[in-house]
Amino acid sequence: SEPVTWAPVAAQAASLLEEAADLLVLHRDFAAAVERCEAGCDSLGPASGTSPVPERCDSAEVKCSLCVVGIQALAEMNRWREVLSWVLQYYHVPEHLPPKVLELCILLYSKVKEPQVMLEVGGSWLRDQSNKRLPEYSSLLELYLLHTLLPLGRFEVAEELVRSCEVFDSEQQQAILGTICESQCQWAQREEMCSATEEQEDTATETLLGAVSQKLLTMLTFLRRAVRSMSSHFYLLPYKKMLLATFLLYLVMVRLDPASPTSLPFIYKLVQLFRQAWAAVSSPVHRSPVQD
Repeated sequence: SEPVTWAPVAAQAASLLEEAADLLVLHRDFAAAVERCEAGCDSLGPASGTSPVPERCDSAEVKCSLCVVGIQALAEMNRWREVLSWVLQYYHVPEHLPPKVLELCILLYSKVKEPQVMLEVGGSWLRDQSNKRLPEYSSLLELYLLHTLLPLGRFEVAEELVRSCEVFDSEQQQAILGTICESQCQWAQREEMCSATEEQEDTATETLLGAVSQKLLTMLTFLRRAVRSMSSHFYLLPYKKMLLATFLLYLVMVRLDPASPTSLPFIYKLVQLFRQAWAAVSSPVHRSPVQD
């Protein structure tokens, strides 16, 4: 076969593509591979649609290959969240994404359980009239249905998209609609199972809360009985005599001289009152209160 003749700009980008591929596959230097891909895409300039000029076709092919290598390198570094924005900085709008790049993005975000990332991007690409004429359109539409719309439960959108698609014949259309219906039934079964599980968890939680509430009520009842018992015991204390003894102590210690002979009757009376109060405190609860 004859060697491929590249335009100067495309040849420079192709050289960077070869380096990036070697770094990705042979040396496993993913960061350096991404740098080479970025340098190659920057050298080619922004995408501006289709053009019959061979140089433009060469540039589009090389740019697509650079993006494919860059996507793989980013995924290897677990930087898959950056993939879509990284690609769109070179194609600017989803409608201009090459089919191979769109395919990789759909598969990547489906694998990492983030299909919603490609919901709007894939829909915009599939609605574009120029993309509908591409030979890869039918396979990308089916891929978008299986890996983006159905995992997200967008069954009505999927059916509408299939029925309005002209690239499928009646047999293919019925087969895909059957797949959508089957996926919808599986989705409904999972929803029922999740609802049953949630109901069981709610019942278990209510049972646990009921047991805790019963224990709390028992503790509060016991505490109320204890407080009532203590209060009934305190009601038997001779408050008046305690107050009188405190008053007499105040008179003896503050107003009178304890060394004076005139203070002896007050001190004697105070001792008697304290003895009576102490006997009342140390007596059983059922003992009748001492009459004043």
